[in-house]
Amino acid sequence: MPSKSSLETFFKDNHRVAIGYSGGVDSSFLVHFAAAERAEALPVFIKTPFIRESEQEDAESFCERRGIKMVVADIDLYSDDRVVGNGPDRCYFCKRAMFEKVWEIARENGCDVVADGTNASDPVDDRPGVRALRELGVRSPLRDSDLSKSAIRRISRMDRLETWNKQSNSCLATRIDSGVRITPELVAKVADSEDALAALGFSGIRVRTDGRSARVQFSRSQISDARDRFDDIRNALAPYFDDVSIDDNVRDE
Repeated sequence: MPSKSSLETFFKDNHRVAIGYSGGVDSSFLVHFAAAERAEALPVFIKTPFIRESEQEDAESFCERRGIKMVVADIDLYSDDRVVGNGPDRCYFCKRAMFEKVWEIARENGCDVVADGTNASDPVDDRPGVRALRELGVRSPLRDSDLSKSAIRRISRMDRLETWNKQSNSCLATRIDSGVRITPELVAKVADSEDALAALGFSGIRVRTDGRSARVQFSRSQISDARDRFDDIRNALAPYFDDVSIDDNVRDE
């Protein structure tokens, strides 16, 4: 059974904790819960070239409304060839670099525990990013408390958090096929093409690419409309990709 009491126990046992904070549903709930428990929790937002500026703005706004101190730190992932080379362990090196920075900030601020927003719905077996978290000793109290994504959304809504229905927004590097080198130009094309589709009224879409063509992934509720409007979609992406198709693998809502 999901347990808020387990989460309460975590913050009682770990009063000074740095939270790797993305501004998404899960980490925002964790920051909110820590504040409600009066824990000395420090949200740390790691700014990377693969994260949209709007995500930082959302995170800052969430904390500002609640009077919560938040730290923003930059890391230069383009200088790490293990990341931009985009091999099968790209996520491992990226996540490790991010949370090494969180640990650095945690120690500077007297926190001896680092936590992240992994929840009980997230697959954890053999994921490179999860391996990095484990190696660095990062705690995942939402997962340990058996709180699923749906439970976190439900409680967030009850607590009137503006993030309760926020769509998941993974980093832009995940859109680029493994083995295709990640460049600022390609990341910008992905971001701009997703913005172009948002302007057509679509939301939560993913533009996946092999560097030349685009495969657009829609949610289950939008896939029928997307097929009906394929000409509009292709025209919107024409400035960025010559070849455009709709991915048959739909995204969960």
